[in-house]
Amino acid sequence: MPEYNLSPRTNKILNLSEQIDPLDVTRLTESQINEYNKMELSRNWTFKRLYRPVKGKVTEDLFIIPIENGVSIYGTLFRKREKSATDPTSLIIYIHDGGWMFGNMDKCSAICGNICQATGSAVLSIDYRMAPEFKFPVPVYDCYNAFLWAYQGARYWKLDTDKIYLLGSCAGGNLAAAVSRVARDKKGPVPAGLILIDPITDCRLRTQSIEKYKDHPVISKKILTYYINNYQREPKDILDPLFSPLLAQDHSRLPETLVIASGKNPLSDDARLYAQALNSADSPAKIIECPNEIHNFINYPISDRWKDTMEAISDFIRGRNVNSIDILTKEERAVKEKPHVILVQ
Repeated sequence: MPEYNLSPRTNKILNLSEQIDPLDVTRLTESQINEYNKMELSRNWTFKRLYRPVKGKVTEDLFIIPIENGVSIYGTLFRKREKSATDPTSLIIYIHDGGWMFGNMDKCSAICGNICQATGSAVLSIDYRMAPEFKFPVPVYDCYNAFLWAYQGARYWKLDTDKIYLLGSCAGGNLAAAVSRVARDKKGPVPAGLILIDPITDCRLRTQSIEKYKDHPVISKKILTYYINNYQREPKDILDPLFSPLLAQDHSRLPETLVIASGKNPLSDDARLYAQALNSADSPAKIIECPNEIHNFINYPISDRWKDTMEAISDFIRGRNVNSIDILTKEERAVKEKPHVILVQ
């Protein structure tokens, strides 16, 4: 088993999350999963320490999003309460993690509020239908239809339809990648870009990093297998490009994609190989690795590189070319942005 050598701050995150999250999700019944997803966490002291929700600094508006045949889901729009002239007119559609099965809305509210406050962008959280009750491809098309709904409503919110981005981590990154493919193939509106954090892109679970870190303390191979088995209708679903985006034959004409991978992560190869596949098909993508971060660190403002990552995401949604994006410390950014003086003799 590899040594993880986690930083003191990362160990703190692990200890706090264990007080909130189920220790072994594979043993939960469907009713226990539903109970967890509906659990009120916003007043929990440990939850506040871990997620640091910015209550009062952002507004939250709940919407009913029509999907199809009379079915609807909920979406929550987050906007800064005090906007400045320099804040972007972009929209980030947040697709939550949780193995297509878990999606506590108190968690999503804290995560989206923090992203909204840090980037200045409006953020729309999608409460898509989840497994095991709603299996593949229901979550894919819930998120796609929510994207179309947001595209149509963006002008009403005074947002730019050409600046709608999809952000997802782990299973959320998987769904964001799938939605971008559906949008391309349907030849309708397409996202301006994707931000994928530790995405799962090959659900066969055969990469070297899966085996090397199969006992990862946050997301083990056992847990990933459990998620996949509950999400699929039948085993052959795994080979579908909307289930395993890396296995698609055509990676062309997809949006610019910023891929961020935490270190010592069983899904690090999924992230790296997907970025390579996009680039090989002339779909611009960049992989940035954070070697000392924990899986899905984007959720936790107390993590070491959270602020730096938010700066990189802000650069991306403001239109900077994906290949010029880096996750830099405040000091590194100051050096990089310092104007160079050329002496002419």
